[in-house]
Amino acid sequence: MKIALLGYGKMGKEIEKLALSRHHEIFLKIDNEVEWRNNLEKLSESDVAIDFSMPGCVTDNIKRCFQKNVPIVVGTTAWFEELDEINKLCVQTDQAMIYASNFSIGVNIIFEINRKLARIMNGQNEYELTIDETHHIHKIDAPSGTAIKLANDAIDILDRKNAWSGTASLDTGMINITSNREGNITGTHLIKYESDIDSLEIKHEAKNRQGFALGAVLAAEWIVGKSGFFEMKDMLGF
Repeated sequence: MKIALLGYGKMGKEIEKLALSRHHEIFLKIDNEVEWRNNLEKLSESDVAIDFSMPGCVTDNIKRCFQKNVPIVVGTTAWFEELDEINKLCVQTDQAMIYASNFSIGVNIIFEINRKLARIMNGQNEYELTIDETHHIHKIDAPSGTAIKLANDAIDILDRKNAWSGTASLDTGMINITSNREGNITGTHLIKYESDIDSLEIKHEAKNRQGFALGAVLAAEWIVGKSGFFEMKDMLGF
């Protein structure tokens, strides 16, 4: 495939290495507006785009891909308030997009386990749910997009929870998310149900960025030839 990389930071470089190892071509690298002006017309020659850019430019990047009929894989986070609008635009214009707050296969397995566990715990009101996430000191958003998805998925299922908080809250209807920024940690997420008599934990720890890159490239391979708005669970069959 001819891949257009939108955003060429650490993740973009990791995706480039992984894509080349799977015999794909990095057809374009676009990391700023000057490069967009120089390459916009060439974008339509790409088979697929992968976006790990910045929250402030991701929706423009998506719309440019839609205009050029290029399917897009989006891993950029911290733009959730615009996601519904982009979802509708994708469907209305018969384009193709797959979005995930985290493209790691392991994390998406954790997403599924989190949902199933929430169904089991829905009637167990003696357990309090908290989420803890730890990332490197350069991560911009806090809580992480992965932690927010874990919380929102649980909120959809748990009758006793209606929102999440990124700061400590005594409101029993809240899921408290603790965010830690330390060193060069790639990403660790801990889901914890605790009562007065015991506790239950599910943990995912990323050893490096390769898992995120592999998931994004697999998503790019999967979405070519499709139309619609997708999530990783669609690709993985959850």
